[in-house]
Amino acid sequence: MTEPGPRRARAVPARVRIMGWLLLLVAVVSLATTLVTHNLLLREVDRDVKAALEQEAAELSQVLAEGVDRVTGQPFADVREALSAHLQRQYVDDDEVILAWTPTAGPILQDREEPFRLGEHPEVLDPILTAPATSGAAATSAGEMRWIRVDAVGSGDDRGALVVGYFVDRDRDEVASTVRILLLVGLLGVALAGAAAWFVAGQILNPVRLVRRAAAEITEHDLTRRIPVEGRDDIAALAEQFNAMLDRLERAFATQRRFLDDAGHELRTPITIVSGHLELLGDDPAERAEAVRLCTDELDRMNRIVGDLLLLAKAEQPDFITPAPVEVAELTSDLYAKVRAIGDRRWRLEAIGEGEVRLDEQRVTQAVVQLAQNAVQHTRDGSEVLIGSAVRDGVASFWVADRGPGVRPEDAEAIFARFGRGSTGGAAGHRAGAGLGLAIVRAIAEAHHGLVRLTSAPGAGARFAIEIPTRPGGSP
Repeated sequence: MTEPGPRRARAVPARVRIMGWLLLLVAVVSLATTLVTHNLLLREVDRDVKAALEQEAAELSQVLAEGVDRVTGQPFADVREALSAHLQRQYVDDDEVILAWTPTAGPILQDREEPFRLGEHPEVLDPILTAPATSGAAATSAGEMRWIRVDAVGSGDDRGALVVGYFVDRDRDEVASTVRILLLVGLLGVALAGAAAWFVAGQILNPVRLVRRAAAEITEHDLTRRIPVEGRDDIAALAEQFNAMLDRLERAFATQRRFLDDAGHELRTPITIVSGHLELLGDDPAERAEAVRLCTDELDRMNRIVGDLLLLAKAEQPDFITPAPVEVAELTSDLYAKVRAIGDRRWRLEAIGEGEVRLDEQRVTQAVVQLAQNAVQHTRDGSEVLIGSAVRDGVASFWVADRGPGVRPEDAEAIFARFGRGSTGGAAGHRAGAGLGLAIVRAIAEAHHGLVRLTSAPGAGARFAIEIPTRPGGSP
């Protein structure tokens, strides 16, 4: 008992993968945008706070440098008076605190509601007054406070300081609120992007699903289904290639079916003849020899039929011919030498074309020999048969003409079909063939992008010409 092989993991659908990657991209971009915005806003808060504090310090420094009360125009008596006068004229934000300090008077406060009474909290104020740096940050019960100190020095021991503090928590809360809104908008954007990605991926992959569905529905009995091609993108190119593949498959299957039908139809008669003779075979040596001869003849005919059918089946393949540069005059001379051995006829070389043409020399020789063989079958001994070639107007022609009974107009197309036979016209010595010779000739001509042209009239002979374009893509 064999063990079952490992189960293949179920693949994630392409639509889900596309949506997942797009969602990941949108989420990363949204998160990165939010983080960058958050940092920029915090830097903006710090910059605004620093600018506000530095502005307060600059104003006091200017007042101290002037040393004159701008309202009364009188000089300040001491540092305490200068600080008090400046303090009372300041209008600060709700998040700011400001106080003046001198060793003798202690903290001097504004008469207003403040977020934090700095003068009543020496545990916060004293480190600020004694700090070697003139700015910094301090933790308070009302939150983080950014501060700046301006020292004022008068004569002797007369000194003091102005301290301005700014509480940044509310600004930071606004930044946090903005970031939360951005995150919500980002989540909404991710959701909308997911829905859009699902829809767009479905539209993009719809032709792929059609290809898959068509491939699942195609069998060897029905190759007619095709995929509609819309647009000029890669999916449309895929659909075109898939349809082209179906065309090739349909032609291949049609060739196979035609081969089987033709073989079954044409081989039935010789098989029946061989079987009948073998069933009636007696003991008489002469009768046995005749039966063997007839059976051998039928088997040879079957072999020729099978070979011709295989050749016609191969004619559907792209490698049926191998074109190469060929001198028409040299090929015509070779053809004339070969066909003269086919039968006792008055062979005459009518014309020789000049020039070099790309064609498959072996296949063209096969076609012309077949035409010559047909001419022999439809003419009497000693009858004239013409062979020739020409190169003009972009077409290379090879022909065989006879003086036989000709071809009736109603048979002109039928004789080129597989197993198609026209009227014998009462030609003496005519032997009925399998009806594949002219079909092979036409297949060889069409493989060269050419055609077979028939010129004939009943009782006036027939002229068969293979016409091959000398330029790629040309037509005779």
